[in-house]
Amino acid sequence: MLTAKIVTTDREIDLISALSKANLKSTLSAEEKDKEGFVTWVYTPEILKAIHAVIPSVVVKDGDFVAAYCLSLSPACVEVYPPMAPTDNLISKIEYDGRPLGQQKIYYCGQICVAQAYRGQGLVDMLYQFHRRHFNTQFDLLATEISTANPRSLKAHEKVGFRRIATHRDEMDQWDVVLWDWKK
Repeated sequence: MLTAKIVTTDREIDLISALSKANLKSTLSAEEKDKEGFVTWVYTPEILKAIHAVIPSVVVKDGDFVAAYCLSLSPACVEVYPPMAPTDNLISKIEYDGRPLGQQKIYYCGQICVAQAYRGQGLVDMLYQFHRRHFNTQFDLLATEISTANPRSLKAHEKVGFRRIATHRDEMDQWDVVLWDWKK
């Protein structure tokens, strides 16, 4: 039985890290990346523990197995995870509804991944709907960046309700910034 929940154990953190490593852009073939999508950032258990001390992430479990995860990052995570600073700096300056996003109640999806055997079963929606139920009293907006080379991910996010609000390039890739507005 598939169940969405907040991450609460070190074992779940270890399983997130392993699932992330198995789906890294740098380890997949071009065919796998095109067909299945990919993740870009490496999240070690140590990094995940530091982030989770600030804001918990969400997993979908099948028994003891982590079938999918969606990492939560708030602007406060920059202190424990400095690599997110460029994303926070960029997104916080984007105007939305007449105000910079940094002046609004926003947090970020740091990464989302579904294990290959569970793809196409609605787990992305399940993860994000749980996010909305769990975090909607703290935040109004959820944003993330998606590599423009990962159309599968963009399509899955748009299906949930995200919309593209900006595109930018950095030294690593070209990214679509997408936003899900829970007030609308």
